[in-house]
Amino acid sequence: MKKTLATTLVAAAVILLTATFSFAEYTASGVTNFPFFQLGCLIVGGLIMVSLKRKYEKMYISEVVGVFALYAILMALFTSPVIDAVKTIVS
Repeated sequence: MKKTLATTLVAAAVILLTATFSFAEYTASGVTNFPFFQLGCLIVGGLIMVSLKRKYEKMYISEVVGVFALYAILMALFTSPVIDAVKTIVS
């Protein structure tokens, strides 16, 4: 029961972070420049995190959610709206 609850909480956090990423990128770039590759990488990374939490019971929920949040930030940094904003700031 404890293992299932922990996995469910991690899966919920992964879904919420992925939905937040999708919404932010859609509002920033629109439907024509949506970063589908980064979204796919984020989904695959989330599945890996959930499976690792399910396999290794000694991992804390906060560790897995924190790692995935940092991964989502890293994915967001390599999208075209963020790179365009950095280009305008630098030049």
